[in-house]
Amino acid sequence: MRVLVIEDEVRLTEHLRRGLVAEGFTVDVVHHGTEGLLAAQQTPVDVVVCDIMLPGTNGYEIVRRLRAGGVWVPILMLTAKVGEYDQADAFDLGADDYLTKPFSFVVLVARLRALLRRGAPARPTQLSAGELRLDPAAKRVFRGEDEVHLTPREFGLLEFLMRRKGQVASKADILDSVWDAGYEGDPNVVEVYVGYLRKKIDAPSGPRAIVTVRGMGYRLDTGDG
Repeated sequence: MRVLVIEDEVRLTEHLRRGLVAEGFTVDVVHHGTEGLLAAQQTPVDVVVCDIMLPGTNGYEIVRRLRAGGVWVPILMLTAKVGEYDQADAFDLGADDYLTKPFSFVVLVARLRALLRRGAPARPTQLSAGELRLDPAAKRVFRGEDEVHLTPREFGLLEFLMRRKGQVASKADILDSVWDAGYEGDPNVVEVYVGYLRKKIDAPSGPRAIVTVRGMGYRLDTGDG
C-alpha cells in the first residue's frame, strides 16, 4: 500500500517514513504544501497523511482542492491544531480522519489500515434536499441553478437542518448547535431565523422546505415526495 505524507517537520517525517516502511507501506514524502497537492493529484496513492500548517498551500486547501477535483483518496489530517472547530472544518472539507500531535504511531497505523479497508468511494461533499444544495466548504447555497445568498447565521441554521433532513430538531437543539450552549437570549430567535430562511430558500409558489412540527420543532423536508 502506498502512502503520501505531506508534512514539513523533517524529523517527524523521517520517523514516519521509517516506521511505515517497517509496517510494509511504500512511502512518498513531500515537505511543501503546494508540491504535496500536486503529488496527490498526479501520483496514484492509497492514502494521504497531511499536516494542516504547511508552507505554500495549507492542509485545508489541499483537501478542498482534491475533493473539488474529484480525488477521493482517503486523507488523514495530522496536526498540532486541537480545537474542535479545526476538526470540524477538516471533516467538512472532506478529510476522513484527524489525529493530533503528539500521537501514538501504533494508533496512526491502525487508523491508516482502517481507512484502507474502507477504500475511497466517490463521496460528494455537498448536502442536498430537493432542489436545495449546500456546500459547507465554499459556504454557498443553491436552489436549482440559482444561488441563494445567506448570512452566516442563516447558513449555519440551514446546514444544521440539512444534515438532519427528515428529522425533527427542537429549538433547544438548534440553539445549542447554531448559536451556542451558553446562549441566554430569547429562544424565539429561532423562529425569526426560520422566517428569514423561508423567504430566501422557498420557491414563490412551492411548499415550504422547513416544516414546523407543532410543539416539537422544525424539520427540513427531504423533497422526495
